[in-house]
Amino acid sequence: MPVRGIRGATVVDEDRPEKVIGSTRELLEAILEGNPTLKEEDIASIFFTVTDDLRSAYPARAARELGWDLVPLMCACEIPVPSSPPRCIRVLIHWNTDLPQHKIQHVYLGKASTLRPYLSEKPLG
Repeated sequence: MPVRGIRGATVVDEDRPEKVIGSTRELLEAILEGNPTLKEEDIASIFFTVTDDLRSAYPARAARELGWDLVPLMCACEIPVPSSPPRCIRVLIHWNTDLPQHKIQHVYLGKASTLRPYLSEKPLG
């Protein structure tokens, strides 16, 4: 079975734990909505990154709060590219699935939609 990547991103308006966790949860829920066959047991791992202006909480905590207790999670800091949107949370989910790559729904919410506008225009579901 192939491993496919699901990408996504969101931007928070301030660096507070409830904002980081809440926005990450919203992003993960949107990814679940867009990829209805995605199940916890099929997730190989999830990699989260944040811009260097987010330090109040690990975004991976949102995945734990969704009940993804056995999924390996990792958080890291993005490289500080000058044109990068501030307070940005990105995710890469490694998904064991037989779906072809073009059937994967990537999700870019709010101001993060400028990162991949061609992916943000795809309808959810």
